[in-house]
Formats: sequence, C-alpha cells, structure tokens
Amino acid sequence: METAGETTQSQDRAREKSWGEKVSEAVLSVYGRLPKKGKPQGREVTVLAAFLVSSPSQELKVISLGTGTKCIGRSRRSSKGDVVNDSHAEITARRALLRYLYSEIRDVYNTHAHSNGGVLCDDVEKFMFHLESDGLGPKRLKMQHGWQLHLYISQLPCGVVSPGSELALLHDSPAKKGDMMCSSLQFVYTKGESSGYTAMTDGCVPMPFGTVMRKPGRGNSTLSVSCSDKIARWNVVGVQGALLSYFFEPIYISSVSIGQSHIASKTSITGDEMMRAIHERVLPLSNKLMDPFQVNKPLVFVAPIPPEEFQHSETALTTLTCGYSICWNKSGLHEVILGTTGRKQGTSAKGAMSPSTESSLCKKRFLESFLSLPHNCLGEHAFVGNSYRELKDKSQEYNLASKIFKGSSNFKNWFLKPQDFEAFSFIAP
Repeated sequence: METAGETTQSQDRAREKSWGEKVSEAVLSVYGRLPKKGKPQGREVTVLAAFLVSSPSQELKVISLGTGTKCIGRSRRSSKGDVVNDSHAEITARRALLRYLYSEIRDVYNTHAHSNGGVLCDDVEKFMFHLESDGLGPKRLKMQHGWQLHLYISQLPCGVVSPGSELALLHDSPAKKGDMMCSSLQFVYTKGESSGYTAMTDGCVPMPFGTVMRKPGRGNSTLSVSCSDKIARWNVVGVQGALLSYFFEPIYISSVSIGQSHIASKTSITGDEMMRAIHERVLPLSNKLMDPFQVNKPLVFVAPIPPEEFQHSETALTTLTCGYSICWNKSGLHEVILGTTGRKQGTSAKGAMSPSTESSLCKKRFLESFLSLPHNCLGEHAFVGNSYRELKDKSQEYNLASKIFKGSSNFKNWFLKPQDFEAFSFIAP
C-alpha cells in the first residue's frame, strides 16, 4: 500500500512534462515573442519548425526557427544564388541554424586564440563547440560532450512520411491547367500491399516506397526535394552542409519532436512513419560511410497539438497557407521571406532584383559569410576566387558521404540541380 509520500511522488511524476511538451513550449514561447509580421492572418495557417540545443543539465535553448510552406518554381531559380529556393519551415529553420553556426565559428576561434585549446567557453547560453584534431588533418569544431541538437516540427514533414499530405492527396483532386506537382510527372499515392504507401506516376507505373519526392508547386515544376528526404540526408551527412564541413565535424540531430495532428484520424501517424522515412531508408549505408560520418538515429517524440495557426485542414475550403516564411536565430537574425519569390517581404516590382531584397538565407549571402570569416578561421585555405560550386566540391569528405547517400537505392533519383546555377562567385563591394 502506498504511503502519502509515495502517492505524492507518483502524482509529481505523472505531472512531469514529456520531452515533446518541453520542446514544444520552448519553441512556441520564442515564436510568441516575435512580431506579427509574416505570421498567418485570418484563415491562414503555416508550419513551424525550430532547432534547439540541450546542455549537460538538460536546459533547452531555441537557437533557430522558421515558418513556411512555399518554394519557388524552376523558372524563378537564379544563377546568381540571390534567391531562397525552398522556404518550407524545416528548411528555413535549418538555414537560420547555419547562420547561427557562422557566428559560433567566430566566437570559438576568437576564444581559442586566447586559450591553450581546451574547453573554450563555460557560458551555458552558448552552443558549445571545441576544436578537435586527429593529428593528421586540420582542426575542426565538434560539439562538446553532453550537448545535443534537437528538431521540432509542428506537423509531419512533407514527402513520403506524410500519407495525408498534399503530396499524398494529389489523386483526390484534379490538376488544374498549369499546376505542376512534384515533378514533370504528377505523383499520387496508392496503398501498397506490404510497404505502406507507393509513389505512382501519371502512367500508373509503380515506384518503390522511399522514392525521392519533389515538393508541390503551382506553375512550373520545382526542383526542391521533400522535407522528409532532406531530413533523411541530414541523418547521413549532418545538418552543417558542404561549406561548414570545412570547420565542423558532422552535426547530427539527437531528437525530432512532431506536433500531433488535430485531425482525430491522423493522431497515431507519427513515430513509426517518421523513423521509416528518415532512418530506416538510410540504414543500409551504415557499413559504407567513413568516419566521421555515420548513419544517425534520432529519437522521435510526439509533441502536443500546436496552436490553431499551425493546424492545417484536410481541404483548402477551411484554411489557406500563408505565403510568408519567418526566419530567426539566437545570434540576431530576423527576416520575413515571400516564399513564392525567395526574396524579402516588401520587395517592390521596381527594385525586385536589388541586393537589398536578398535574404540572409540565400546561397550568395552564405558564400559572402564564408569568405568573410577572419584569417584565423580560414587558416591556410586559399578560397579567394573560387565559385560557390567549387568550394562545395573541395569539401571532399562531405562530398564522398553525399555521393554514397545519393547512390543508394532509396535516393538514386535525387534531383540534381543544374551545375551552372552554383557557378557564381562573391565579389566584395
């Protein structure tokens, strides 16, 4: 028989918040403090995503945040790298994270210049890294022991993980003239006998589960791969990308928290589907990758149903998707992007191509940040005059891991972007 004290302890444990609740509350708290600019209005809804870090004491800090559901079509892509191609929340949050990492590079290297190379910073407010070298290659930044990166998404990411998403429901509504969904071919889903959902083309040719999907978009087709596919890739090559791989060891996500659907029939569609899409599809690569790359297995948690502005209806009659994407990070970034143009909100037709309309998240601005790093960060690297594409190609370890990923059976149809669209260089003003 339980004593009064034991009963109280049991009640306290029952009242403890789940990890998904803690993550959700932290993200929604930051979002709630942001200005109204770029947020859904009226019947509009959007998707919210964020990256958080936990310290050895388990303290959670939101370090980047993004909203959005839009991406640009092929014809709007720019060979100058001055537009944001994909403004879905998960991608916006990740690019805001990359911006944060650039500020971390400066902080860590500046601290290292005044230290003997040990633990560089004891400030619990900061995303903790230290310089590590195996004695053979250059020193790179690695997350301190006990620190972890976490991802929150207000709903299941688009792509194969979401059988109820727009990608999955294309067969339920006839395509209007000019609507190009997923690729030059229109994909629909049918229920497979054993493998869940199977992608199909207009010609009813079955495609294996796990096939890479393009995001839907109106007008000409988009080249942006679904968020499910991109998260799966992050579980192989890390979230840092090719350029930051010069400075960081692969940075992997420790957990993913997904907001529960408010639609009763979909409340159970979370954990299994998520793991199948972002982990099980890349599991066969485990014995093919070379250190420091690996197949990462994040934990998946269910978060509470998000607020109404993140609750998408099953039809477009009830809600409309917000066209804006908010991007924010803890190092001072806060912008609003119009997802259908890939440029900052408020861009006028007269000044549509002006540098002032360029988002901090576009490739051109990332190249500028990379080449503007202090000499003590760049070390002996000779990057002057290299194009964005050339710099990415020179990140050899990252490119090898990426090549192995794209050569695997589940991702061999990864949509390759035109090489000349990344041939731009940074010219200092």
